[in-house]
Amino acid sequence: MTKRDEPPAPLGELLNTLAGRLRKVDLRLIDEVRALWPSIVEPVIAEHCRPEFVKNGVLLVKVPSGAYAQRIASDATAILDGFSSLGERAPTSLRTVLARP
Repeated sequence: MTKRDEPPAPLGELLNTLAGRLRKVDLRLIDEVRALWPSIVEPVIAEHCRPEFVKNGVLLVKVPSGAYAQRIASDATAILDGFSSLGERAPTSLRTVLARP
């Protein structure tokens, strides 16, 4: 089969690949992280804090206040362990950023 005989790749797949190359961020991985997030953290954390992206093994989590940042930092080991199902793609560290009001 030649390349001309192959069906075109879905646009969404191409855009994910392109964005990942441009920003060095795997968009599929953050979707998986966001899907797992509510099962890993307490409901109040899941409701108010949002995983933004994973880059170079660092998970960036947007938080509404310093209190949430402190809570995530203190639970970092358990949170990272919760992503073990992602295998080698799992985040290895956490960082928080304060959400703009």
